[in-house]
Amino acid sequence: MHGNAAGMAARFRLRELLEEHEITQTEFARRAGISFATVNRLCTNATAQVSLDTLDKIAEALGVEIGDIIERDAKRKGRK
Repeated sequence: MHGNAAGMAARFRLRELLEEHEITQTEFARRAGISFATVNRLCTNATAQVSLDTLDKIAEALGVEIGDIIERDAKRKGRK
């Protein structure tokens, strides 16, 4: 399933990070300088690809490391 978000074994943690920082997707998109559509796709894990530049902008805006934004998703591999 190359390129298909449903086949990913990793997931973006952006929704959780925004909740922890108490910031809306709209406000975060403005602060990070990225589109709301991109933020929403990452929050809902509706994309399998994101540029390193975008990941860097997200990490910078949240004050986290890029590795904090992505995690392996065992559920997608049939495990709990």
